[in-house]
Amino acid sequence: MLYGREHEQAAVDDLLAQARDGRSGALLLRGEAGIGKTALLDDAVERAGKAFRVIRAAGVEYEAELPFAGLSLLLASGLDRLDVLPGPQRRALETAFGLGDGSAEPGTAPAAGAADRLLVGLATLGLLAELAAERPLLCVIDDVQWLDKASLDALLLAARRLQAEGVALLLAARTEGGAAPFDRRLGLPELRVAALADADATRVLTERAGPDLPAAVRDRLLAEAAGNPLALTELPVASGPQAHTAAGLPLTSRLLIAFHGQVTGLPPATQTLLLVAAAEESGELDVVLPAAAALGIGAEHLTPAEETGLVTVAPDRRIAFRHPLLRSAILQRAPHHQRLTVHRTIAEALPEGDRRTWHLALAATAPDAALADALERTAVRTGRRGGHGGAAAYERAARLTPDRDGATRRLVLAAEAATEEGELTRAEALADEAAARTDSPFAHALLDHVRATAHFWRGSYPTAYRLLLDAALAVDHSTADGTAGGAADGAADGAADGAADDTEGGAAIEPAHAARMLFQAFHAAWYAGEEPVADVLDRLAALPLAADDPVAPLARYLPAAVLPALGRPAAALPAAREAVEAARRAGAESPADLVQLCGATLILGRDEETVDLGGELVAEARAKGALGVMPTLQFFLAEAELFHGRHADAELTATEALALAQDTGQHQWVSQLSALLAYLAALDGRTDRCTDLAATSLATTGPQTAAPAAGHPWAQWALALHDLGQGRAAGAADRLHALTTGPHRHHVSATRAVPDLVEAAVRLGTPDRAAEPYERFARWTAAADRPWAEALRLRCQALLGPDELAEPAYLAALDLHATAHRPFEHARTALLYGEWLRRTRRRTDARPHLTAALETFDRLAAHPWSTRARTELSATGTPPPGPLTPLNSLTPQELQIARLAAQGLTNRDIAAQLFLSPRTVAHHLYKAYPKLGITSRTALLTVL
Repeated sequence: MLYGREHEQAAVDDLLAQARDGRSGALLLRGEAGIGKTALLDDAVERAGKAFRVIRAAGVEYEAELPFAGLSLLLASGLDRLDVLPGPQRRALETAFGLGDGSAEPGTAPAAGAADRLLVGLATLGLLAELAAERPLLCVIDDVQWLDKASLDALLLAARRLQAEGVALLLAARTEGGAAPFDRRLGLPELRVAALADADATRVLTERAGPDLPAAVRDRLLAEAAGNPLALTELPVASGPQAHTAAGLPLTSRLLIAFHGQVTGLPPATQTLLLVAAAEESGELDVVLPAAAALGIGAEHLTPAEETGLVTVAPDRRIAFRHPLLRSAILQRAPHHQRLTVHRTIAEALPEGDRRTWHLALAATAPDAALADALERTAVRTGRRGGHGGAAAYERAARLTPDRDGATRRLVLAAEAATEEGELTRAEALADEAAARTDSPFAHALLDHVRATAHFWRGSYPTAYRLLLDAALAVDHSTADGTAGGAADGAADGAADGAADDTEGGAAIEPAHAARMLFQAFHAAWYAGEEPVADVLDRLAALPLAADDPVAPLARYLPAAVLPALGRPAAALPAAREAVEAARRAGAESPADLVQLCGATLILGRDEETVDLGGELVAEARAKGALGVMPTLQFFLAEAELFHGRHADAELTATEALALAQDTGQHQWVSQLSALLAYLAALDGRTDRCTDLAATSLATTGPQTAAPAAGHPWAQWALALHDLGQGRAAGAADRLHALTTGPHRHHVSATRAVPDLVEAAVRLGTPDRAAEPYERFARWTAAADRPWAEALRLRCQALLGPDELAEPAYLAALDLHATAHRPFEHARTALLYGEWLRRTRRRTDARPHLTAALETFDRLAAHPWSTRARTELSATGTPPPGPLTPLNSLTPQELQIARLAAQGLTNRDIAAQLFLSPRTVAHHLYKAYPKLGITSRTALLTVL
């Protein structure tokens, strides 16, 4: 019976009702230790009843560093259904759970990194949906604050994508006591579980201690408990009649003492057995009992704990403590030497593997070379499974390594792993510790790479750029010599395949290392300014790379594509396809090694190459499960689709990419993609969406950001275009002048925004504001050598030049537009020419151009521009036609699903391609049918 929890129970009931109706939802209960979260979870299970399938798991403090430990317990009952998952997802989950090595089946591509974390999350989504196929599913996770990060990330990804599966995800996290406060925002609906009101607290205490409790004792217990249900339940048992003399204690200490007081009354052998059970993370009797036997304790010693209700043994032969704090109390109050002994006996009861290694490490009191080697192998396997915890394993291995150089090498590996896991502060601390232990230039270069990555994700682009540039120079000129070189070589090897051997001697460090660091330096420099960009490219061009090096084609292509855009001479730019094929022949890892090449094609206007290469690499990444690079690739692809006037395609691509970027915590691409979507919203006049997305973009940065958001240029262009479409030329001109003359003026969006600046400035009667950006744009169009780019320059010239030269420029621009399919820009040129003709009183000549512009704007659903064209056409004395009715009533996801269904793909095929569940696909299809005026799947092809 729960007292005073009507509000919380109502929220849980809503969640369950939603799942019964086939809709999914999630709820996170937050509260201090003992506040009643676990009781609410138990109550939810009872309320769900037999109508629901229930699966449960809980975080355990001592397994917080074991990747996927919590998830494997949660999904254990569904592992017989793995075959329903798409191949890459199934293999990723099997590898994460140690059921396979993640190798691809014959004829299929392996998952990137052998097990992509995102794929594990998508597999979790698929398995939850499958478990909910026959009846709703209640998924209960307690003690989220102790859940290993890999499991938590997978569950959060699944939670964000649950839609129409009938899954209720109920979690509980402790915010105080026992562990560090769990303040991480999970992006889920939350409910704070507060202390009980006085009346409810009194009812709980009376039920626990009886009505005859002396008033003085009752008042003291109520005061000490402060509305905490667990304290109200446990303190009377622990304190007895002396409760009125007990000194006041902080809540966590009080509860731990209360729990421990119940344990101390048990026989010593039972207490030791409970310590073994508390230290063994899974509670498996098949491990706990053999470990206890090694200490001379038998299974019969568990009986007193069962009789007092402190533990229960579940049908699956797992020991469950009555409350998580009981486990904490037992572990925290045990003497240190006893905990060491228990971990050692648990390790001896486990088979060879990572769990055994972890317990041996917890039991270690002195350096141990063999154990350190085993921990490093555990860290390597953790990385290959896509899990978090590799940094902790490397660091602990370093502490157990007897020789200084070996320990330094493992600290370097730990720093690199922490960077990969997103633990930037920990990575920097490890880097500083490792740097103080070695004089190797190459080791310091690797550590500077770690620091640079941390600075980059915080938005400190100039610092990241300088560190990477210095690191690349160190790599380029250093050699591996002696122990320091051995540490560096080991670090490089360990990052790739976990090799633990030190390398002695003077083997030269290859320029390919420097090239890869310079590629990342280019990424940082892109946000730092033009001079850093040029400096990186000059150094990249000067590297003596072998012709058959996989990175050589990109190292040649990047300077040739970017330097002319900065007004600098460069080598002739080869076709992107040639560079791609050369890189593939040399053994480049695709798509990871080709991602920057895909973006570089946009810089000098090779948009058609971006569409071709971007589409190919996105499909390849999707098939391989290399989902971590997809937001980057899809951003470039969406830009190119937008520039080609394929607005619906661009929105679909960017919307999917944004979800993936959010799922993987890629702040840079969340910002960029939000801004790009804001621009698309500005095109069709969705004011609220445009401003909301732009605000999201400008506010989306990594932790401790020290620079503008990555999407700042695109966001400013989006807001300016919205102003221009709404007739607010002054606001547009102010934004665009700052963008096209500021430190990001070399960005793709800033370069392409110049024609908008010219139009806004001319409308305001201040064309001089656009003079310098136009001159830069003219140089860029000459370097780009694309008909559509020259058409835009001619349009600018028509606006800026003397009136008598306007018409030839407009006509020349329209002729060039006709040779390149850029419908939006073509229509804008026609609109401006038509407006110019009407102002010169040539209404008859203006009508065909205004009519053509209106038709295109209507077809593209560019509503602000349609309105402007209609107004102009009316001013010529010709009634404009009514608006077209394009199929724009569908949401982007509905349109994407409908298109795939029209191609004949099944719901399961579509789900695998779009990383959804089949039931969600069906849900969106049935929402799309009435919008399209159809009733069945067979009509989709005709309508679309």
